[in-house]
Amino acid sequence: MILPGGWTLSRPAPARFEERPPAIGFEADTVMMLEDMKSARSVAPSTPIRRLAASLLVSMLAAALARGGPLQSPVRAPLAPSSGPVRSLPAKTVEAIETTLTATMSQLGIPALSVAIGREGTVVFADGYGLADVENFVPAKADTVYRIASISKLITAVAILQLVEQGRLDLDAPVRERCPAFPDKRWPVTARHLLGHRGGIRTYRDGEQPLTRRFESLQEGLSLFRDDPLEFEPGTRFLYSTYGYSLLGCVVEGVTGRPYAEAVKESVFARAGMSRTLPEDVRAVVANRARGYVRDGQGRLQNAALADMSYKAPGGGISSTAPDIGRFGLALLSAHLLEPATVEELLQPRDAVAGQSQTWGLALPIDTRGARPEAWHLGGQEGTSTALYMRPDDGTIIAVLTNLEGIPPALLEVARRLADVVSEPAPSGRAGTAETGPDVAN
Repeated sequence: MILPGGWTLSRPAPARFEERPPAIGFEADTVMMLEDMKSARSVAPSTPIRRLAASLLVSMLAAALARGGPLQSPVRAPLAPSSGPVRSLPAKTVEAIETTLTATMSQLGIPALSVAIGREGTVVFADGYGLADVENFVPAKADTVYRIASISKLITAVAILQLVEQGRLDLDAPVRERCPAFPDKRWPVTARHLLGHRGGIRTYRDGEQPLTRRFESLQEGLSLFRDDPLEFEPGTRFLYSTYGYSLLGCVVEGVTGRPYAEAVKESVFARAGMSRTLPEDVRAVVANRARGYVRDGQGRLQNAALADMSYKAPGGGISSTAPDIGRFGLALLSAHLLEPATVEELLQPRDAVAGQSQTWGLALPIDTRGARPEAWHLGGQEGTSTALYMRPDDGTIIAVLTNLEGIPPALLEVARRLADVVSEPAPSGRAGTAETGPDVAN
C-alpha cells in the first residue's frame, strides 16, 4: 500500500535471531544493530553493513587498546534482539487491520506507526509501517522503539499496587512516610490520591516544557515541584499531573531501596516479558529507536523539539516497543502482574470529583462502549503519540505507538476500530461516552 509522498506501507522481513552468549560492551550493541539493519527491507546487500560494523568495532578496539581499558560503550542500552513481525491472524483480518492503519497514517500524516494486538494471552499481530527515520529513510518495524510518554504512568501504578499486595505499602498513608524528600504540606497526600490525579500536585507551568537538562536521579527531578503548595485539598478535585507520578516513583524507591528503573525492571518488565523496554535516555545508543516528529501550523513535518525525560521516568520517561506494551496489557488483564482482586479494583469506576471530564478507575480512564467495558491510557510528548487500549471482557489488547506528537485522541479511536476487527461482536448496548481530552496524554 502506498502512503502520500510515495511511502510504502512496508512489512520488514523477520529479524534473524540466534542464541548466543551475552556480548560485552559496544560489541553487543553493534551486533544487535547489524542484525536489525539486515532485517529491514530497505537495506539491500549486507556487505556494506558488515564493513560498517567491522569498521566501528575496529575503531572501538583501537580506542580501548590505546587507553588500556576494556572494549565498552560509554553509554549503552542493552535490549533483546528484534523479534520481527507477528501475523497469527487470518489474511482477511490482517487486510482489515492494514486498511485501517493506512487510512489513519494518510489522514494524520504519521511518519511511522507500530502496532501490536493481543488476544487470549498472546500477541497475535505485530508490525511496523512507514519511516522511523524520515531523513535516513529507515523503515519502521514491529520492534521499533518509541517514547511511550504517559503510558509510563500505568507501569508505575502497577509497581505501586504490587507493593500494596506485598503488604509493604499502605495506599492511604501519607507518601512522605516513604518519600522523605517530599516536604510536609497543608494536607497529607496519599498514593491513592496520586494514582487518580487527586493529590493536588500541580501540572506543568508555562515555559516549563520541554526540558533539555539532564537530571541524575528521580530525587533531583522532584526539585521542580516539591516546594510548591498543593493546588487543592487532596481527594476533592481532579488535576492530571505527571509530577504526581514522579512522587509515586519516589515512593517505589523508598519502599524497595532501589532506583525506580531497577525496581520496575524486575517487578514489571521481567514478569511481563518486556525485554525491549527501558528508561528513555537521549544519550544512549538504542537499536531501532525512532526519530520523533511534529507538524507545524501549515502541516509541514519537522523534527520534534529536543527534550530530556530524565526528570519524569515514572510519569512519562520510558521507551518501549508495541509488542512489549501489548505484552504488558496482556499480563495486566490476565492477573500475571497483579492479583485478580487488585485488577478489579484498578478497573472499578470511582466517584467523579470537580475537574474530572471522564470516568476513571483507580489509575486510568474507563468506560463502556457498545455494552463492552474498555480501559485505556494515552501518551503524548515531544516526538511521540501512543495508546494502550484494553477490553477486559475478552482480553483484547491494542498497542499503537507513533513518532508524531499531538495525536493521542485519534489513536484511541484507531485502537477501538482495530479491537472491533479482531474481537467477537459484543451484545447490543449503549454507545460509549468516553472523552479523549488532553488530561490523559501529557
